Formats: sequence, structure tokens, C-alpha cells
Amino acid sequence: MRKTIFTLTAVVAACMLTLFACRKNATSDASSSGVSEDVLAKIYNLGFSNKNVIADGNGNYIVEGDILLSEADLNTKSDITLLRVGGEEQYRTTNLVRGLPRTITVSLASALSTWSTALNTALSRYNALGLQITFTRVTSGANIQIVNGTGSFLASAGFPTSGGAPYNRVILNNSAVAGQPQNTVATILAHELGHCIGFRHTDYFNRSISCGGSAVNEGSAGVGAIHIPGTPTGTSSGSWMLSCIGSGQNRPFNSADITALNYLY
Repeated sequence: MRKTIFTLTAVVAACMLTLFACRKNATSDASSSGVSEDVLAKIYNLGFSNKNVIADGNGNYIVEGDILLSEADLNTKSDITLLRVGGEEQYRTTNLVRGLPRTITVSLASALSTWSTALNTALSRYNALGLQITFTRVTSGANIQIVNGTGSFLASAGFPTSGGAPYNRVILNNSAVAGQPQNTVATILAHELGHCIGFRHTDYFNRSISCGGSAVNEGSAGVGAIHIPGTPTGTSSGSWMLSCIGSGQNRPFNSADITALNYLY
């Protein structure tokens, strides 16, 4: 099993999963008004889309609709590997969790107690694979805290730190997921935990796979792709890390997901 460490600056990025797209503020306008060409080039060189970039007024830039990049992020040399699954899907990694084997503790805020079964299901999906990371629930002092939030998104999370720690918070919008089946919320939580341990969306290069519409290829930004041994050469559908999820959907790990998780952990 190959273990690879990827480095990027300590991440202040958060990826938000909505019922229709991971892009919270997606528009049809590809312009990035008021953002300099130099900044757009740096964003592209980090491997992110430089379309529809928004300057937040605090020296940060919002890319791909919901990922926050600071000035420090833009000036850090990226070391990113794209792990290819099939012809169009990719697991795009930045930092990974280090210090393996490792137990990652997770807590659930009392305001989200309705989703206790969903969290147990999400954690069991990972733990059933016998990875070098094991998730366990605690009531306080967790490595990853799942907390309630509000806004026009279902959930959000970030990526591991440059020191190899998992991202420490998942925000779940309790109002937005109200009425969803436990398995749908389990899929959402497993997706956000995937970000916390270093996974980006599998349909990064073709968001139409899960979001519909026309294919959008945001380019590799000059970064190569490694096909993960044992995964299909065609499109692998149903991944837990697809950008978009429909109401009531359940996405346990498919065979390509399992191969990718074992490849990294």
C-alpha cells in the first residue's frame, strides 16, 4: 500500500456541500471583477479554478464558490497530486493526516443529537475498512468537532494542517438537513470528514457528473495525475466525494472509494 505525504500551507479553506452543488455562490459569469491577474495566476497555480473569484475585503479570496484562500496561501508553493479514478473523476489531495496509525476523535454538538445515528453510520463506514486511521466518538476535547451552523449550505469543512492534523471542525446546518433520512446525513458527514482527512471532490474535473448541466473542466494547473491502481478506467459513479448530492440520496463508499482510501491510509 502506497503512503504519500502532500504539503500545502495550513489550510483556511472550507468546502461546503449543498443539495445541488458544492458551489454556494456559483454563477454563469466567468469573470473575477476587481481581482488582479497576478492573484488569478497564483490561484490557478495552486490548482484551484480562477473563475468567479471574489475578494472578501479582508485580504482573502473565495474560490470555487466556497473555498477561502488567504494571502499566505497564495504565496505558498503547492505540492499537490491528483489521484485519478477512471477517465474523469479525481481525488485531489493537499495535506494528509500523518502520525499513522492514528485514532481521530469526533464529537457531536448536543443541538445535533438528532443525527447521532447518522454520525455512527458515517464513522462505521470508515472503520469497517481497517484503515490506519480509526474514528471514535467522544463527548469533549475531540480532534474534529461537529457543530451546528446556519447559512445557505448543508455542511462545511476544511483540509488537514501542514503539521498533519485533521481539520478540526465540521459545520452541519441542522435547519437545511431537517427531514432528510439518517443515511443521507451520514453521507454528508462522511463527505465532510473526507475533506478533514485530505480528500477533494472526485468530480473536480467534470462537475456535471454529480451536478448536471454541461461538463466543466477546470484544468490541472500544470499538476500531473496519478491513476490509482485497481480503479476503473471509465467513469466511477456514486462516489462519497462527489460535489453534489440530491435529497434523500445515500452514497456509501463504492469500490473505487475503498481503493483510494486504502491507497492513502
